[in-house]
Amino acid sequence: MKALLIVDLQNDFCPGGKLAVPEGGKVVPIINQLLDKFPLVLASQDWHPVKTVHFDKWPVHCVRESEGAKLHPDLKRKKITKVFLKGTDNKDDGYSVFEATNDDLEGFLRGNNVEELYLTGLATEYCVKATAIDAVEKGFKVFVIREGVAGIKEEDVEKAVKEMESKGINYINYSSI
Repeated sequence: MKALLIVDLQNDFCPGGKLAVPEGGKVVPIINQLLDKFPLVLASQDWHPVKTVHFDKWPVHCVRESEGAKLHPDLKRKKITKVFLKGTDNKDDGYSVFEATNDDLEGFLRGNNVEELYLTGLATEYCVKATAIDAVEKGFKVFVIREGVAGIKEEDVEKAVKEMESKGINYINYSSI
């Protein structure tokens, strides 16, 4: 089976947010169009405590229960089966969705016979890349949907894409699904 995973499509990562991806809002309509193409749709959210060493490295963002931590308001959330929370402890974690603390993503995927994982969300060169690499290392066939992700700096996105492709991750166009 195949599953769609929406990585960190949260207000604080979208334009106007505390750690915004400049083109982050543009992925929402693409992701909404993808939802019906997958039997299983999952999402992740950064869900940081108010005080965490993570904020020594990054501006304060996606504090649990805050407006910034909520999923983008235009995302059709009714199609999402499960949300995985990450970055919930007082440490610099939560990049990969496989670091979720409210459930075991790998176990959930295997329990639902998922073999192919399609990734969308924010930001390409951080949490999307970390999740994609973890997924392929755990034996899943991984696809990152080009139009469904956005990054912060173009040169860093290009490096991330090359790194992902070198590890066997497929960077594909929306039209090929």
